[in-house]
Parts: sequence; C-alpha cells; structure tokens
Amino acid sequence: MKTIALALALSIATPAMAADISTHVLDLARGVGGKGVPVTLSKRSADGNWRTVASATTDGDGRVRVFGNANSFDTGIYRLQFDMSGYPDASASPFFPEITLTFRVADKAGHYHVPVVVSPFGYSTYRGN
Repeated sequence: MKTIALALALSIATPAMAADISTHVLDLARGVGGKGVPVTLSKRSADGNWRTVASATTDGDGRVRVFGNANSFDTGIYRLQFDMSGYPDASASPFFPEITLTFRVADKAGHYHVPVVVSPFGYSTYRGN
C-alpha cells in the first residue's frame, strides 16, 4: 500500500514533459541585449485562431528566460510578438514597431530558444540553444 501511495504522490508532484520556450532580443546597433521589450507568446488553436498563452518583458540582458508555467507548452504552432514601439526608449519611432515570429514546437520535451537580432531597419532570427 505504501508503494502505491508513494508512486501516486510522485506522479502528481512530477509534471509531464512539456516544451520549454525562451527568447532574447539582441540589439546589433548598440551591441547589447534589448531590455524592457514586451513579448507575447501565442498558440494557434485547431480553428486557426491565436490564443495568448503568456506574456513577459525582456530583462536587463534582453532575455525572457521562462514564459509563465514552463511545463504548459505542448506541440503546435506558436508565435512571439515583440512590441518594439518603445524601444530603446519612450521617444523611439522604430521602422518595425512590431516583430512577429511564428515557429513550430515539434518535440514536447524540447527546448525552443527563439532570439531576434534587431537593428534600426532590419531584424533576423534563428533557433538558438
């Protein structure tokens, strides 16, 4: 009986494997991380609509290390929306006021680091590690 109770307790306390999603804003023109950028993470539902699953603001190094509950991301199509309208400061008037990156989470147990490299008139992205 104790073995069954212990197994049940462990299964409740240990979350199922889920994807880990993070991001990083790298400011190529300034050579620093883009701090203070609001980022929204959404998932496309079966009907094609987007549902916001988490939001955060980049830290002093320009990173969002964890979006909300790191154990809640299943496979599917996700997008990151970066609100660049106030970056690097409140007087900014960037050419790209919003950057949207859409990507696929195929491995439920995988780590998905999706950074964006920004400059005044362009941006680039890649799957990081």
